[in-house]
Formats: sequence, C-alpha cells, structure tokens
Amino acid sequence: MKSQPDYITALDLPIPERDQLTPEFQKYFAICDEKLGMVPNVLTAYSQNQAQLDAFSRLYNELMFGDSQLTELEKEMIAVVVSSQNHCYYCQVAHGAAVREYSGEPALGELMVMNYRVAELSERHRAMLDFAHKLTATPDQMGEDDRQRLRDAGFSDQGIWDIANITGFYNMTNRVASAVDMQPNPEYHSHSR
Repeated sequence: MKSQPDYITALDLPIPERDQLTPEFQKYFAICDEKLGMVPNVLTAYSQNQAQLDAFSRLYNELMFGDSQLTELEKEMIAVVVSSQNHCYYCQVAHGAAVREYSGEPALGELMVMNYRVAELSERHRAMLDFAHKLTATPDQMGEDDRQRLRDAGFSDQGIWDIANITGFYNMTNRVASAVDMQPNPEYHSHSR
C-alpha cells in the first residue's frame, strides 16, 4: 500500500486510510496505482466523503472516458485551457501531463498551459478551445454564433454538449482545487517528458 502524500490540501480533512475505504474504492485506488503509479490527490481529498467521491469519480469517468465525439486528447486539451484561464495550478499540472501523454508531444502540454493560441492546432481544435475559453472567461457572452463555429468545424450538437459539459466540470473542479490549495502529485511533473 502506498503512503499518503504529506500535503494534499490546506484543509485538515479526515482522509481515511486505504483499508477504511469501501471495497469498491480500494479497488479503484489500486487501479489508479497500477495505471498511473499514484492515486491523484483530488481523489484522495474526495475520499474523506465517499458519497462525494462516488459522484465525482462517476461524472469524471463518464465525461473523460465515456462515449463522445471527442477524443481523450481533446478532452484533456479542454481541461488544460479551462485550468489555464482559471490559473488552477493542480489542474494545469495534472492535465498538462495528460496532454503530453496523449499527444506524444511534450511541448504541446506546456503550450496549452501557457497560451493555447500559440500552439499549432487544427481548425477543429482551435474552434473547440476558443469555445471552452470563452465559456470559462465570459459565459454571459455565449451565443448561437459560438455554437455555429463549432458546427462549422465539424462538431455535432452532441459534440457541443460534450464540450460544454467538460468545460463546466473543469470550471467546478478548478474552483474547488484553488479554494483548498490542492497540490498536484509530484509524479505529474515528470510524466511523459
């Protein structure tokens, strides 16, 4: 069993030991250890309320790995652009690492974190990320022309729904992570470099 990191958040949360989790979450955390070499600190933090951990992990897994017109890379690119706009350190580090992994391009993860506009992107990706950025920065200014740009780039209305939901999810998680000073696992920093 891996030991818990020394610092997860600025809050003194009652983080349970692994053997205090339900068998379902013990298995889930073991899968994280096997596939990622760690349990992401966001899951560790949520483990102090297993009902919230269940809701969070189900929504995360459905949005990021469920059926969608978007690839896993595209979903991670959205997470990074949203997190960059929100200056969420945890998510920039964690999802920047995922962009590096899925793209096979270490520089792309860095560009996405710093300024996605300078990255060489397809028209599809540029439209998708411009939409996610605008929805994050100025949600009150969203209109039909924004949705039409996505349609023009090849997205169906179902794809637009997925982009909006992933954008909304990361705006929520960014705010929680920033509010509690959630720290990324150190392993993320060297991942896929």
